Amino acid sequence: MKSIYLTGFMGAGKTTIGKALGEYLKMPVFDTDEEIEKKEALTISEIFERQGEAYFRACETRILGELPVEDTIITTGGGIVCKNENRKLLKEQGIVIFLFASEEEIAKRLERDETRPLLRGDKLERIGTLYKERLPIYKQAADNIINTTGKGISEVVKEIVACLNLQ
Repeated sequence: MKSIYLTGFMGAGKTTIGKALGEYLKMPVFDTDEEIEKKEALTISEIFERQGEAYFRACETRILGELPVEDTIITTGGGIVCKNENRKLLKEQGIVIFLFASEEEIAKRLERDETRPLLRGDKLERIGTLYKERLPIYKQAADNIINTTGKGISEVVKEIVACLNLQ
């Protein structure tokens, strides 16, 4: 089976759902952000501070090309779909699941999170701006859309399994 890519805005649940889905399907899980941090020996925040966003986005593309393309679950950073090359790789290499969450839900989930470099400053304003920019791209890139708003982890995992006909 092709790799399953989980995309979506920061706070949509990609990492959490990815781990649970991996356990359920007994498949390995790779997180693009974690893989970048390992390779660069820096946190995402440090990469943004020292090298900038363009460098980080180049790292994402490189990592996408290096990860397995079969029998894995790959959780992605929230901005990975913004680059045409990345969307092409995702579509060619796997099944893209967009984990949707409402803007209000995202704001609530990220309320106390201070680790996101793109949310520095007025967090609610930044969420609103990025959310509106990215939402159409997530939808366009997705093979399937799963709404995570107000749902528990196991419910979302079951919906993903059902939409992929893996029951």
